[in-house]
Amino acid sequence: MNVRVDEDWAPGSAGGSGTMSGTPYDDPLEPHSCEVTLERLVWVAIKKWEFPLSYLFQSLAGGAMVAFGVILAIAVSTGIQNPGLANLVSGVVFGFSFVVILVSQSTLITSDMAAGFIALVRGKMPLSSYLGFITVGWLGNIIGAFVFVGIISIGPGPYATLPFLQRAHMLGIAKTGVDSVSMFCLGIICTWFLQTALFLFFKARSDIGRMVLAYYGPLAFVAGMTEHCIANVGFIVFPLLMQDRLAQALGGALPASGPMQAITWGLGPTGFLRNELISGAGNLIGGTVFMALVFLAIVRFRRPAPSRTVSRAAI
Repeated sequence: MNVRVDEDWAPGSAGGSGTMSGTPYDDPLEPHSCEVTLERLVWVAIKKWEFPLSYLFQSLAGGAMVAFGVILAIAVSTGIQNPGLANLVSGVVFGFSFVVILVSQSTLITSDMAAGFIALVRGKMPLSSYLGFITVGWLGNIIGAFVFVGIISIGPGPYATLPFLQRAHMLGIAKTGVDSVSMFCLGIICTWFLQTALFLFFKARSDIGRMVLAYYGPLAFVAGMTEHCIANVGFIVFPLLMQDRLAQALGGALPASGPMQAITWGLGPTGFLRNELISGAGNLIGGTVFMALVFLAIVRFRRPAPSRTVSRAAI
């Protein structure tokens, strides 16, 4: 007598939803399998780029929502002397930005870098579309964040007082003042945090589970002092727009070095554009190589072997 052994039954297997009907794994709260999660990410990327103008506005909204978190982080961390505690408090309030972006179906370029890359590798999105996809998303996010911090810089209210000006400027210098290698590596770490949270968001089945898992990513990358190309639009451009007010409050020009030195727009040592390009390159590598490729490999090497028959005598 022969017995058919089917190895494609395990929860989370590449061949299905990750549940097994009629078993203890038949649970609506059981997370999706990695395979299903990747397919969900592919579908999201394709649907976003199907309507480029709509995607642009999703990007504008997403960039502004990131800047929401930046301003809140500056507000709540001002006056905290312990650096670790200041970073933690900043991360706690910033974390809601990514939740808001995902739940509102806005978009963030660092997430789209990973989702679009999965679609590219699986042959569902051509390279030209992927490049257009991340370019539009990047520009839309930058513009949205810039508009939000620009409005606050025009009418800053309490943010024009010296404690908030100093805190914002010190954060800007902390982002721009690091060496290029550190900036690139911190960009990788940032999206390794963030896109792991994105993957878990799409893996979860319940709304509460998704929101909790999404919250982890930005909490980790802000508290961990990493570099995010869109968050840094807020962390760098806002104090850059407020520099004249800071100099006036300090009673003179900003010094040439130190935590209160001037931030610039260009490619110099404290330049915004330098940070944007280097951190953005790190973000791209972190999301594609260290998240997307890893989970693609997990699924690739877990594909079920062909069913086989085994003699009962051999069991």
